[in-house]
Amino acid sequence: MSTEAEQPQRCQWAGSDPFYCAYHDTEWGRPVADDTRLYEKLCLEGFQAGLSWITILRKRDRFREVFHGFEMERVAQMDESDIERLVKDAGIIRHRGKIVSTINNARRAIDIQQRYGSLAAFVWRHEPGQSERPARITHEAVMAMPSTPASAALSKDLRAHGFTFVGPTTCYAFMQAMGLVNDHIETCFCRDEVEQQRRNFLRPA
Repeated sequence: MSTEAEQPQRCQWAGSDPFYCAYHDTEWGRPVADDTRLYEKLCLEGFQAGLSWITILRKRDRFREVFHGFEMERVAQMDESDIERLVKDAGIIRHRGKIVSTINNARRAIDIQQRYGSLAAFVWRHEPGQSERPARITHEAVMAMPSTPASAALSKDLRAHGFTFVGPTTCYAFMQAMGLVNDHIETCFCRDEVEQQRRNFLRPA
């Protein structure tokens, strides 16, 4: 039987909840180039604003059900009757503005695909250079970065293309989760593996 001392060292935010630890270990920080996943994460980070991510994570399956697996073409076709239905759905966050934003952002993401080839190509243009990153990634360093110049630039670019609920803090959480930066702290057992994945990752052109 394992003891607490035998557990791998993780980023402090993961805590001890097995559900949250699994997300930390297998998803967070690993680079993503899939447009559906990127769009989903942008939307869910918008829903998360003012709440804890674990709240959203526990509702993610239901979000995926009601938003058609975050298939942008299907979400873009949703209308007022869908909005009225979703504001009554206790399985998600019943925030009208964020529900409307999810539909709007699907339409804007499709526009991005048509203009730039993919949402991934658009997003990954904002990956910060090494000189923009802290010399050491510690818990204190990460906590001191609720947003960054790179996330502010991504936020500005997204809003210029009509996206909503994509402020600099939301965009930095998105960048952390989707691997545009590696904010696994230096003592975290995932850091080296994630860094290797980022080195091997083919940035969308």
